[in-house]
Amino acid sequence: MPSLIDLRRRIRSVKSTQQVTKALKMVSAAKLRRAQERVIAARPYAAIFRQVLGDLAAAVAGDETADNPLLARREEKRVLLVLFTSDQGRAGAFNTNLIKASQQFIADRAPGAVQLHLLGRKGRDFWRKHKGPVLAERTGISQKATYEDAVDIASEIVDRFAHEETDAVYLLCNEFKSILSQKLTVTRLLPVEFPTERTSTDFIFEQPPAGMLAALLPRYVAISIYRVMLESAAAELAARMTAMDAATENAGEMIDKLTLYMNRVRQASITKELIEVVSGAAAAQE
Repeated sequence: MPSLIDLRRRIRSVKSTQQVTKALKMVSAAKLRRAQERVIAARPYAAIFRQVLGDLAAAVAGDETADNPLLARREEKRVLLVLFTSDQGRAGAFNTNLIKASQQFIADRAPGAVQLHLLGRKGRDFWRKHKGPVLAERTGISQKATYEDAVDIASEIVDRFAHEETDAVYLLCNEFKSILSQKLTVTRLLPVEFPTERTSTDFIFEQPPAGMLAALLPRYVAISIYRVMLESAAAELAARMTAMDAATENAGEMIDKLTLYMNRVRQASITKELIEVVSGAAAAQE
């Protein structure tokens, strides 16, 4: 049976942990609102941009479209998987699910066919430890991503794809749905796929549509990567807030149980001392 001192120390330790988890929950909740607003603002822009590209592609003759390197379809012998993880932990199963999905993605393809572009410290640390097929990595941007970061990453990816060093590029991330829900998604970024639905509007282009399409496609790749960065950042904050809320509640339950047990131990100690006093007094009277 632990002593009262040990129980008091453990209760203090759990209370200290509870304060940390509660603070992390509040910080995540404060940041989540702004991250959620950025995601909601980015989604329509990315969707409309994609629709515009689809209209441009429809206006371009088939041969001219086929000449664009970012639209070239090849057999997927060399695949690049861009994995978005967080730089920090304490987010529940946020990173674990992503890493498991990346392992499954690699297992579903031929050996040596997949290379990894890692964004986030947790994914980098895992695949470094397991000696994965890492092509590139970048950390410190999971909660500080800027459009300039997305442009840098997109330029590297576009250059590899245009020079046929990669046959397809996929994005693996947690998409933000709500505070309690994040959806793990795998989407193909390159070659670019356009929506099947087309607007019925007849456009008049001042510049050749093929040239406009070639100029806008790299920007579309950057915008797509930036949107996924925002989705991942919001999903990470939501996962951390949920995990820290559960940890705070669990700490409270543990404190209650330890306090009850400590009171029982203290009561048992007092009862034992009373029995010893009464027994001593009775023996003295005899």
